[in-house]
Amino acid sequence: MQKEQLIAKFQELYGEGGEIRTYFAPGRVNLIGEHTDYNGGHVFPCALTMGTWAVVRNRADRKLGFYSLNFEKLGIIETSLDELVPNKDAGWTNYPKGVMWAFEKRGYELTHGMDILIYGNIPNGSGLSSSASLEVLTGLMLKDTFGFKDLSMIDLALIGQYSENNFNGCNCGIMDQFASAMGKKDHAIFLDTNTLKYEYAPVVLENAKIVIINSKVKHSLVDSAYNDRRNECETALKELQKVTDIKTLGDLTEDGFEQYKDAIKDPVRQKRAKHAVYENQRTIRAVEALRNNDVKLFGQLMNASHESLRHDYEVSCEEIDILVDLAQAMPGVIGSRITGGGFGGCTVSIVEDATVDRFIQEIGKTYKEKVGHEAEFYVVEIGDGAKIV
Repeated sequence: MQKEQLIAKFQELYGEGGEIRTYFAPGRVNLIGEHTDYNGGHVFPCALTMGTWAVVRNRADRKLGFYSLNFEKLGIIETSLDELVPNKDAGWTNYPKGVMWAFEKRGYELTHGMDILIYGNIPNGSGLSSSASLEVLTGLMLKDTFGFKDLSMIDLALIGQYSENNFNGCNCGIMDQFASAMGKKDHAIFLDTNTLKYEYAPVVLENAKIVIINSKVKHSLVDSAYNDRRNECETALKELQKVTDIKTLGDLTEDGFEQYKDAIKDPVRQKRAKHAVYENQRTIRAVEALRNNDVKLFGQLMNASHESLRHDYEVSCEEIDILVDLAQAMPGVIGSRITGGGFGGCTVSIVEDATVDRFIQEIGKTYKEKVGHEAEFYVVEIGDGAKIV
């Protein structure tokens, strides 16, 4: 949808007049480095050109009007700045409300309400971070509307993560919000989640494209085993700290892990920690491979990442494994893996240009035969981070 269409819809809903502002925040795909972001490791996400838009106008009172073009049946959901509490019945509005709550927690007073229209073209529950996109979008909107000039884009990412952890109850790491806030066209972000040191790495895929497949199997990380995995890793870390001086699992090399792993008493926890350590090292090597224009090695590391997420971290599922197995078996596919929190969602593949059409056709057909419903395919471009439109 175009900006003009969104503004016209806003005026139809809320009336004309006043200063109307428009904002955008992208979704993200993580190329490699999964479930490392809360284990003190590295991640390598990029922002997409798909994302979430907001059209906003200030109100004179403290009321909030929320309307989503993605959930039109719900109509305008009315609440106020005095009702910023999580509520299951509030649905998607818990995400922007959580960010408003987090701003006030930090001492940034919101002095008036607003009318808000939201439209997103990120598939809901796909694992491309529609929630982080909405959080960063809300943060940018509040920073601009209320003139909070001291807040950086990294601050907005941290506020978004804080609200998701403490208002919405999903113990996510910083990656998704960081990628949405800090994305750069044609670059991925090599981020050390422990220190928030980052650098942009050009993603130059000569004669190849990034293709995302949405399995159409929905996951809700809040209610899933996501928090369990995090707890397993935290316990494993405590056990390792009895025998070696580390602050996070990301501090260990593969050799270091093999040397000390017997300190982890439970075999399941040992597998979880192994994934966190090995995936972090894979990510470091993958970025180096890309710098050396070794896309083939990058693809091999993507494949190894999926293997680890499937067997050691156990966050894949049958539908996702079917998609990855089909992709990895196809000539012209450089690498393929699950992306996002897991338990459904999407895969990301690097596919040679000449193979893309066949890739979509053949995998689409076989997947439907095996699973009983269709997958969705997106040939994506890497875009910039959140911005005022």
